[in-house]
Amino acid sequence: MSDNKKKWFSLDLGNKRKETTACGCGNAEGTCNSKQNTFGEERHKDGFDQVFDVQMGRRTAFKKLTAGLMIGAGAISTSCSLVAGDETKEKAQIDWEEQFKGNYKLMTDDEKKATIDRLTRSYQLRTGKTINMSAKNAEENVLFGYAFNISKCQGYMDCVNACVEENNQDRKSQMQYIRIHEMKDGKGFNFNEADDNYYHEVPAEGHFYMGTQCFHCDNPPCVEVCPVEATWREDDGLVVIDYDWCVGCRYCMAACPYDGRRFNWSKPEVPENEVNKNQHYLGNRLRKKGVMEKCTFCVQRSRAGKNPACVEACPTGARIFGNLLDPNSTIRWVLENKKVFRLKEDLGTEPKFWYFMD
Repeated sequence: MSDNKKKWFSLDLGNKRKETTACGCGNAEGTCNSKQNTFGEERHKDGFDQVFDVQMGRRTAFKKLTAGLMIGAGAISTSCSLVAGDETKEKAQIDWEEQFKGNYKLMTDDEKKATIDRLTRSYQLRTGKTINMSAKNAEENVLFGYAFNISKCQGYMDCVNACVEENNQDRKSQMQYIRIHEMKDGKGFNFNEADDNYYHEVPAEGHFYMGTQCFHCDNPPCVEVCPVEATWREDDGLVVIDYDWCVGCRYCMAACPYDGRRFNWSKPEVPENEVNKNQHYLGNRLRKKGVMEKCTFCVQRSRAGKNPACVEACPTGARIFGNLLDPNSTIRWVLENKKVFRLKEDLGTEPKFWYFMD
């Protein structure tokens, strides 16, 4: 981390190409009448040699072995009448390649582009519609931070609704990344006595409101406990998740001291006409059952130079977002001119989320 950042936190299968044009039954291409296909002795030997005589990782070995078996069995041969149309085959190939891709954090830019292309094409094949998915990396000299003005929040929850819509959150379970806590005056910041599900006119007399979400810690405990490195901290400070690498163990949920993580107990449901098609791989792309998700400071927006949806939607201006390394940013002005504090600072998590009052 740069000194500036530290400052603000103390503040061939190619050899087999000809063989894949026939089913292994001995007939010429396009004349397959066999009901079963078996490996020839030489092919059996070669296929296994390619996997086990070459030093490679377990996932790569399994991928190559299974692909070889599928080819030998005629499962993806273009000469068999058992295979469906071109689009079905394309979708199967996309699903296969996605299943065995690496962790996004370790991908090259070309590999990131390839997986984005596969995901957008897969969506098009499934729905007939198109999405715009980004793989934009963190920019240099950018460190995102957030400030919340307790004096201005009136508990309207426009931020919550905007977040749900922007980030394609599950409608059935009513998943929400943001919590708005209604607290009684004079009780301090006692979350145990706060009402997070109030259904009355706001602001209520004798109460104040305080929002929480993922605080994008500089020292995030959720990252430390993840056994598969499915979550990490990006160079611009965003703590992100590779949904396709997450195994749903929920260790991160248990480790987070700010209740910032959410788990999909069932497949998220978003009506097609409500899907936000402006997406980022690490942000609001459609998730699957059994994975963790959370606020990403709307990475699809923030890395495009926009404010997160919650900031834009807040009718009272209680939410402030910006680049901590920009001396002319509003967030820097707040940190330099207001009495700010962070929750549970004694834990050493260094959240990039400050609170203040006018």
